Amino acid sequence: MRASQDELIRPGRARGGRRRAFAAAVLAAALALTSACTSGGGDKGPSWQGGADGPKAAATITEPKADAKDVPASTTISFTTKEAKETAVELKDSAGKAVEGELQADGKTWLPSGALEYGETYTATVTATGDDGKPATATSTFTTMARPGKQVRITSFLGDNQVVGVAMPLIVRFSRAIPQDYRDDVQRRMTVTAKPAQEGIWHWVSPTEVRYRPKEFWQANSTVTYRVQAGGLPLGNGWYGRSDLTVDIKIGPAFVMTVENRTKTMTVTKDGQVIKRILVSLGKKTTPSSSGTMVVIEKLRHTVFDTMEELGPEEGYRTEIDYAQRLTWGGEFIHAAPWSEGVQGKVNVSHGCVNVSMKDGNWLFANTRIGDPITVKGTERKLQNGNGWTDWNMSWDEYVKGSALPYEPPQAGDDAEPGASEEPSTEPTP
Repeated sequence: MRASQDELIRPGRARGGRRRAFAAAVLAAALALTSACTSGGGDKGPSWQGGADGPKAAATITEPKADAKDVPASTTISFTTKEAKETAVELKDSAGKAVEGELQADGKTWLPSGALEYGETYTATVTATGDDGKPATATSTFTTMARPGKQVRITSFLGDNQVVGVAMPLIVRFSRAIPQDYRDDVQRRMTVTAKPAQEGIWHWVSPTEVRYRPKEFWQANSTVTYRVQAGGLPLGNGWYGRSDLTVDIKIGPAFVMTVENRTKTMTVTKDGQVIKRILVSLGKKTTPSSSGTMVVIEKLRHTVFDTMEELGPEEGYRTEIDYAQRLTWGGEFIHAAPWSEGVQGKVNVSHGCVNVSMKDGNWLFANTRIGDPITVKGTERKLQNGNGWTDWNMSWDEYVKGSALPYEPPQAGDDAEPGASEEPSTEPTP
């Protein structure tokens, strides 16, 4: 190039020759630029150059940028398209192995089915095809970050294939508090798929715990899968999600308990039909039972209630208990109480628990599941939210406020969170 420039300024050359050389250089540069910007299917060029027209569609990958380094293993492929009738996304590792994933609802991002490998190089290809049938492609090759030293463990309260009651909230916990500014990113990676589909939402009960409940009780005998794709996801202050989480559960029959203080009676329904009425004794006036909707948290065939340290020697007690089912963290249970069988259905004498006979306690214990609901009505004290799994003690509008993302009512045909019911639930919202 330097020799060419010397020729242009060498004395004695004709001025016309300099102009012709300069024009040729400009034309060559223009043609090279045109060639670099053309994409899609090996077309010869615009028709005015004697080739076929280029594709109508266009595609651009916006993230990760080409040649980017230290990309989080949780990355999505973000892109824009123009006049695309169909869009396909492909991601391959350095060995050419394809990574599974799916296009997200916004039509602008593609999420791998799992966290990418650390320290690996990937190539993303986005292909947009217009109504002319001609594809336009965009590619981006990037490298993920090294495995981080600070990782947050993500766990589920429920295990795979567990069968639970219709009021069971989905509970996900983090080993470290998630800052407020990062919870929306986490929630975007949390999905719930129920069959049949049911509307619901995530609700942050604390910086380390988030729960999901449907708008109404889960439909009996439905199946639910929930996923947290937070492996490699930035979670603030240099911390990253350790791994993804997927859990499959099944919902049992609609076993619902309702207790009326006025009649001292529990009514039990299964799939909407009354199957049993049980006499109860609730908390006496000095230690009333809580009114509200609770959920069976744990079941203990035999245990010991010991309140000596909490209440002191005058009010405290140490008593062996059978058929205990925890309802609150504060110590309210359904349990057998043979000492109060003579007054059950008549007088409240308990310290806040729902007392039933040994026979009825045995029957209840054999038929309930973790996650079955019980609603107590008409006592002197209201259930405090947070004292147990009180997700159903909140109205739907209250529950929605705990989401880190704006609530969007489902559209017909949706089958993932927030979900849309394919048929009405047999159980009303308490």
